[in-house]
Amino acid sequence: MLKLSNFDYPLPKELIAQYPLKERESARLLVVNRSDNSIEHKIFKDLTGYLKQSDLLVLNDTKVLTCRLMGHKATGGKVEILLTKRKSGSTFDALIQPSRTKIGEKIFFGKNEIAGVVTNRKEITFQPKDADRIYGFGEVPLPPYIKREPEELDKEYYQTVYADREGAIASPTAGLHFTKDLLKQIEAQGVNIAHLTLHVGLGTFKPVITDDITEHQMEPETFQVSKSAQEKIEAARKNKSRIIAVGTTSLRALEAYAAGAKEGQTNLFIYPGYKFKLVNCLLTNFHLPKTTLFMLVCAFGGEKLIKQAYQEALDKKYRFYSYGDAMLII
Repeated sequence: MLKLSNFDYPLPKELIAQYPLKERESARLLVVNRSDNSIEHKIFKDLTGYLKQSDLLVLNDTKVLTCRLMGHKATGGKVEILLTKRKSGSTFDALIQPSRTKIGEKIFFGKNEIAGVVTNRKEITFQPKDADRIYGFGEVPLPPYIKREPEELDKEYYQTVYADREGAIASPTAGLHFTKDLLKQIEAQGVNIAHLTLHVGLGTFKPVITDDITEHQMEPETFQVSKSAQEKIEAARKNKSRIIAVGTTSLRALEAYAAGAKEGQTNLFIYPGYKFKLVNCLLTNFHLPKTTLFMLVCAFGGEKLIKQAYQEALDKKYRFYSYGDAMLII
C-alpha cells in the first residue's frame, strides 16, 4: 500500500510564488542527478549546459483558455464559473461557485451581453451563437494558491512562448521558463525539439482523497502526438538519444504514446513503482504536497532523492508552484 501521507511535506506560504519573474529564464534551476544522487543549484538559462547534441526536448504546446468567467444572476448575486470542457455544441462542463446556484438559473456575463443557463450542478449551456465567443468574456484561470485577481501581465506570463493549440484550463508550467531566444540557442546546440499536445484539465488537479493512492482514479485529458513528433521520437529511440520531457504533462503524453496511443484521452496515473518506457529526463516545477504531480516526480526521480531535493529547495527558499522555480532530473 502506498500511503497518501508519504507524499506530504510542509510548505511555508511565503514560498508560493504569487507573480512571475520579469525575465522568464532567470528562475532558479535545481538539478537532480540520479546517477550519483547529487543536487546542484543553477539558473534556468544554465539548462543549456545539461543538454547534449541529438537530445530530444519535448514541449507541450497547449494554450490556456480564458475560461474563468465572472457573472451575475438577475438578482445581482455574483457567480464564478470555470469552463473545464466543451461537451458538445453550446454546453460546457463547469465548476460553478457558489455551489448553491440553482439549476435552471440564468447567469449573465459582460454587460448582460451573454447569458448561460445552469443545466446541472456542473454544467452550463449557452445560445449556439454565444458559445463560440464566450471565452472573450473570460479571464486567465490562475490557480487558487495564487491569492490575487488576474492582471494584464498574466495574459503573457501564464502562457508558454510556444503555446499554439487552445484547450487547457491551466498552463503546463515547466515550459513558462523558456524564451524564444533560449529555444533558438538550444536548437543551435544540435538539440532536437518536438511539440505534442496535452490539454491540461481537471485530471491534473483532481485531489487524491484515498489513503491508498493506488485507488485514485485520474480524470481523462485530451492529448495528441503529431506525426512530426512521432517521427522525432522514433528517431531518438533508434539513435538511443535522450528524450527530455518538459513538464509532467509532456511526460504523461509520451508515456501514453509508448503504451500505444497516439491521440485521444489519457488517464495515466504515474506513481512510485511505475516503469518508464520512453522518457530519460524531466524538467518540471515544484508541486503541491499529496498531489499526483508530486507522486509522478517521486516515481521518476526516486522518492528518497526527490524528497531530499525538495527539502533543499525549501531550505534555500526556492519559489514554488506555477510561477515558481524549476527542477531538472537527469
